Amino acid sequence: MKRKISRLFKELCCSACKSDFDENSVSIMREEKTKDEEMIVFRLSCQECGKSFGVAFLGISDFELKNYSEDDLILHVQGSANPISEDDVLDAHKFIKKLDKNWQKFIADLSEE
Repeated sequence: MKRKISRLFKELCCSACKSDFDENSVSIMREEKTKDEEMIVFRLSCQECGKSFGVAFLGISDFELKNYSEDDLILHVQGSANPISEDDVLDAHKFIKKLDKNWQKFIADLSEE
């Protein structure tokens, strides 16, 4: 799974030391599997300088992935995004700190849309 996640960051690098991200840059913190879907909480950090890029929640559906090539799944830097403020970070920290083993209830069920 770490290899699959690291492919998302294939064309990105550490903003501090410019080292490429690889499979060792991904640390899986929690993984929950159902018949059709996986929910993963992972941390991304640079293996060269140690800079942490935070924790992310990722929902993976085998059905959804089959419709895309590997190039379609690679993340790319987009221009003109607003920077994350200190308040955004503090709000996210408070939210994540309150999560329990049923954290999936906070993620919208996109299949119902």
